[in-house]
Amino acid sequence: MIVVTGATGNVGSALVAQLTAHNTPVRALTRSPQRADLPAEADIARLDLSGDRPEPADLAPLFDGATGLFLHAQAAGAHTPALLEAARAQGVRHVVFLSSGIIQDGADPTHPLYVHHARLEQHVRDSGLGRTFLRPNAFATNAFQWAPQIRSGDTVRGPFPGAMTAPIHEADIAAVAARAFLDDGHEGAVHRLTGPRAISTEEQIHAIGAAIGRTLRFVDVPPEQVEPDLFPHVPPQMLPAVLRSFGETVGVRPEITTTVETVTGRPARTFEEWALDHKDDFSTAH
Repeated sequence: MIVVTGATGNVGSALVAQLTAHNTPVRALTRSPQRADLPAEADIARLDLSGDRPEPADLAPLFDGATGLFLHAQAAGAHTPALLEAARAQGVRHVVFLSSGIIQDGADPTHPLYVHHARLEQHVRDSGLGRTFLRPNAFATNAFQWAPQIRSGDTVRGPFPGAMTAPIHEADIAAVAARAFLDDGHEGAVHRLTGPRAISTEEQIHAIGAAIGRTLRFVDVPPEQVEPDLFPHVPPQMLPAVLRSFGETVGVRPEITTTVETVTGRPARTFEEWALDHKDDFSTAH
C-alpha cells in the first residue's frame, strides 16, 4: 500500500488516480475525507496537521500495511519528522518526496524556498528510509493565480511578461512518482522535472485564451507594485524573494529535462495541453 499525503491537491489527486488505475492499494490522507473527490478504490483517511504537534504514535495507524509514502512538502511541513518516524515504525520502506527544483548546485542557500525544501529533504535523509526526491521547477498549476482575472474579463495583470519557464503538468509529476513506487531502481534517485519546452508568461496567457476560446491581453505590472493577491499561492513573506527569482528568468532559457519521458515512457505534456485540460477552471461559469 502507498500512503499519499496532500491527496486532494493537484499532484496528490493525480497520483491517487494513477496508482489505483494500476490496481495499487492507496491510502489517501486529507483534512476532509467527506469532501474528497477521489477514486472509490482508495482508502481515504483523515490527516489534519493544523492543530497541536502530533506524536508519531498518534500517526502510526495511518501507515498500517503501507510500504511506501508520497510526501508532499506543503502537506507535511513542520510535521515531517513525526510522519517519517511513524511511517518507519509501521514498516514503510520507501519515501517519494515532492521537493523543489530550487535545490540545485549554485542556488542561493538563503532563499526562503531553498531553506524550506532543503530542511525537509534533510529530514527525509535522516529518517533512514529509502528515498526518491522529485525536484520540479515551475508548476503549470501556478497559472491558476490568473483564474479570477480571466473569469472576470479579458485582461490579466502581472509582472514579467517575458519570464521564461518550462511548466510541468501535475499529471506528469504524479506519473514519475507512480513509476518510482512501481518500478525498481528509483531509490536514491533525484529526478529533476520540467515541461518539454520554454514558454513566456505572456505566452501562457495566450495559450489559456486559446483553450477557452477568448483573446486575452497581458498588462505588465512593475514588480514593486505587485500585491499579494496576484500570487495567492505564495506565502506573503516569500513573495519578494519569489519576484526576484521570476525577474531573473526574463529572456533566459530555462532548464529543460527529459526525465518525464525517460521514467514514464511518454513525453511530458505541453503547457497548451495543460490549458486544455483545465479550461473549465478558467470559465466564467466555474
